Amino acid sequence: MNFNHPASGYNQLYNFNDKANNVHLSFTKVAFEKASGVLGFRVDAGTGRTVDIISGGDDAPRGFRYLEQMYVEFRPPKSHGIQVDFGKFVTSAGSEVIESNANWNYSRSLLFALAIPYYHFGARVTIPVTKSFSTGVQLVNGWNSLGVNNGFETVGVVGNFTFKKGTWSNTYYTGQQNEGGLDAHRQVFDTALVINPTSKASVYFNFDYGSDRIKEHGSPRQSWVGFAGAARFQLSNRFAFAPRAEIFNDRNGFATGVAQSVKEITLTGEMKIVEGIWSRLEYRRDMSDKPYFDRGAGLMVAKNQSTLTLAFIAFFGPKK
Repeated sequence: MNFNHPASGYNQLYNFNDKANNVHLSFTKVAFEKASGVLGFRVDAGTGRTVDIISGGDDAPRGFRYLEQMYVEFRPPKSHGIQVDFGKFVTSAGSEVIESNANWNYSRSLLFALAIPYYHFGARVTIPVTKSFSTGVQLVNGWNSLGVNNGFETVGVVGNFTFKKGTWSNTYYTGQQNEGGLDAHRQVFDTALVINPTSKASVYFNFDYGSDRIKEHGSPRQSWVGFAGAARFQLSNRFAFAPRAEIFNDRNGFATGVAQSVKEITLTGEMKIVEGIWSRLEYRRDMSDKPYFDRGAGLMVAKNQSTLTLAFIAFFGPKK
């Protein structure tokens, strides 16, 4: 439920659950993976509103939109854990993922929706350096693109640290991004720290900085920056609670279409119905320093938006 009751029927600044005041299927998928031996593969195929949003701007053949991931894996013998992947794979940036069951909150953060890409097409190499540190390099076809608009001119660098009570992940992408006939250079740096102080409590902190500049003389650089913090508390075997707060500064209006600073607070309650099936009840409030949100028939007349969402999630497969 969107308490602004927008005539458009959409929750603004939302990601996959963007349709307001109705019931809809967000995402259903099936995944296959062979991850042992020298050669392997991974295929994730699905449908739903999530697919429409993820692949909405891609110029690849329509059938590929239903493939969230599709890549082959190569692990050279006696390489001490090095792995090479080629194909379509989800981005290494961010604290959240596309699948709801792997996130603490049901709605995606502003940083997930606005600051980073969803996926890439190309090659990536993952290199374990020590027991607590691994790195990686990616050569990909820009952001969210399988088609011919972007060449393999975007480079990604990844560094992940693990320690006794958590993980620290860092990702940097930089390179060419062609959209709508424009030739631009885009980059983003993402860092995420996850801390698990106890077996029943976890927190994360996520920071993003990105910029985009069209390669024409005098074109200004557009940038965005955001910070998010969230926690999850396992109250009992059946119930959990996850608050989240963040701020996103769209300095030039690149991500939202309006130069604004947006804040959001999310409170998510979770109940396990049976093993593999649970529900989430979530209250979220978004606030901007500019009139941006629709209210009733009025377009961009409100500085805030509040929603209440009831979601049901089912996951059947190996535990992660």
